[in-house]
Amino acid sequence: MADPTPADVERYIAQGLACDHLQVEGDGRHFFATVVSAEFEGKSRVSRHQRVYQALGDRMREQIHALSMKTLTPAEWASNASSASTHHH
Repeated sequence: MADPTPADVERYIAQGLACDHLQVEGDGRHFFATVVSAEFEGKSRVSRHQRVYQALGDRMREQIHALSMKTLTPAEWASNASSASTHHH
């Protein structure tokens, strides 16, 4: 079976998890996902990651060998986006 594209990974995650924002970059072997979901509210980073793996299901174990991710709530994403555009002292 062909290696999944970033678009495939994005689709898999979106099917199993309601996301406010979802972006996956990668080369078929290594992926980096930015996942923003209200479901992450009040969850630890580990629980959030487990939730994304759960959304991906068996496909992860079969095909995707390296997935790193940034998991954020909508509020964290908003503050992240605004702090990125402001200057740090």
